[in-house]
Amino acid sequence: MGKSLAMYMSLLRVLLRLVGVRSQVVEIEPGTLVHFWAPAENPNKTKIHNQAKRKPAVVFLHGFGFNGISTWQFQMLALAKDYAIYVPDFLFFGGSFTDKTERSPAFQAECMAKGLKKLGVEKCTLVGLSYGGMVGFKMAEMYPDLVDSMVVTCSVMALTESITRAALERIGFSSWAEVLIPETFEGVKKIAELCTYKSLAMPDFFYRDIFQDMFINHKKERAELLEALQVKDKDFYIPHYPQAQRIHLLWGEEDVFFTMEIARNLKE
Repeated sequence: MGKSLAMYMSLLRVLLRLVGVRSQVVEIEPGTLVHFWAPAENPNKTKIHNQAKRKPAVVFLHGFGFNGISTWQFQMLALAKDYAIYVPDFLFFGGSFTDKTERSPAFQAECMAKGLKKLGVEKCTLVGLSYGGMVGFKMAEMYPDLVDSMVVTCSVMALTESITRAALERIGFSSWAEVLIPETFEGVKKIAELCTYKSLAMPDFFYRDIFQDMFINHKKERAELLEALQVKDKDFYIPHYPQAQRIHLLWGEEDVFFTMEIARNLKE
């Protein structure tokens, strides 16, 4: 990890501990580990832990570009006082890994759900951004007793051929891997540019640190995740969600990946 990013992460860890959130690794099964930022658990069941268990559980699912803490750090700090916050890293992001060959969104959903249950979460609200929204929809379909409600932003139920074709044409890339698995730090800057309304005024050395820390490893596995994410139009189906009245959509008018028209279609 680059020096600037390491210093920032050290400070962020301290701030998260102050609000009762810490890093935890959960073994889903032999060979599969999921890293969570979750309420601090004390073996002696301290007052802080007991209060955290009584708070409503909110699970934040990150997008494909960055890991959990880099995506949701501000929400974690702002909401940890009133909610039990859980922020996992998806497999092959951050501290999560599997030696299994499965790459489907359903497998991601299964690992996230099993990890949450091992942490004692019985019911939660999911907040999913982009790829996180797609995995979140799958979690709601597969585990209706776990997912009480959802907030979905800049996402779709499934990444179909037609949605892929239109989105890539808008952003000027030939494949999802080309944009989401960058080969240089300039590619990381491009992701940040596409994903934010106003460009982030960060120096190049910080983008280099992010690239070295988040985009060097697991390129092959991430490419496989993207491949498994895409479905043919004819194979897409709309699942039944028992919690349909509690799925809320939050969108940006300037979203270049998934437009307001997609949001309206999703609402319908």
